[in-house]
Amino acid sequence: MKKLSLLLFGVLFSTSVKSQEFEILLLANKDATILFQNYMAPAMNGMQYNLNNGWYQTAKTHKKLGFDISIQANATIIPKNAQSFLFNEGDYKYLSLESGSNTINTVMGEKNTSVIAVRIPEANDYKVASFKIPNGVGDESPMNSVPSPMIQASLGIALNTDVSVRYLPNINSNDISGNLVGFGIKHNLMKYFGPLDNLPLNVSILGGYTKLNVLYDVQNSSGIQGSNQEAEFDLNTYTIQAIASLDFPIISVYGGIGYNKGTSTLKMKGIYELEYTFENSNETITESITDPINMGFDTTGMNGTFGAKINLGFFKIFGDFTINEYNTLSAGIAFSFR
Repeated sequence: MKKLSLLLFGVLFSTSVKSQEFEILLLANKDATILFQNYMAPAMNGMQYNLNNGWYQTAKTHKKLGFDISIQANATIIPKNAQSFLFNEGDYKYLSLESGSNTINTVMGEKNTSVIAVRIPEANDYKVASFKIPNGVGDESPMNSVPSPMIQASLGIALNTDVSVRYLPNINSNDISGNLVGFGIKHNLMKYFGPLDNLPLNVSILGGYTKLNVLYDVQNSSGIQGSNQEAEFDLNTYTIQAIASLDFPIISVYGGIGYNKGTSTLKMKGIYELEYTFENSNETITESITDPINMGFDTTGMNGTFGAKINLGFFKIFGDFTINEYNTLSAGIAFSFR
């Protein structure tokens, strides 16, 4: 969780962007939003796909008051075509490419060599600066993926139905705080199929919702004068799945197809006192801006999952693979008591 938060927010203020350079970029308000939206999109979208996974390891439901607790990790693999983006100068009003390739690596890509020039007209002069795009963190992430840990508990309530809760405790570390919570429900359909109910086959429908919120204290790290400076990340994911499993004493195999939706926002809030230099006079002045960046990200689409679970009494080991725009691997252990 902490590593993920640092990935999403710390990169914006990495040492690759000096304070003065970052200030002039913020002055190019809409351009800054477009640039960072392209740069951050794979991590934000990857997290949406990530948190829509890991809801099940079988279609079978618990008996009443039966329960399980699982500890798992998801890794959403960033596809090659999302590790870079094309810098099209026609999309920007104040930014231009000063040096480097016009293909820029995203936050989930590798090192960047591109230098962006900022030139904003002001009266008969221009506010000017240049900065290097921050390096990506793709080399530091296993399989170039967005990872997340997860703790989840499911309880059989009645009528062949389980309810699930996923949770990560509040994180308060240095300049970062955040929490995750999710709720799901699974209903077994086999009782409607008459004699088929006696087979090791189980068929269910499942719905799940997950919410993640993270705050990053910008003021302590940006070096920019101002007040109430923070970055806020909110994410909501929704999934509905049709799942099936063959459940034997030692092993279960399972799969499903479904529909996922995710929405997230990344906002840079607060008041920023920005210093900049005029191109012709070299005069330096200060300008104040409020809430300079507001980005939104959305994902939708169908997905398919297949996996297997080893049953060692109440102890389970499982793993699965989900196919969608950003494929996801999930693996973990569970303790199940029916």
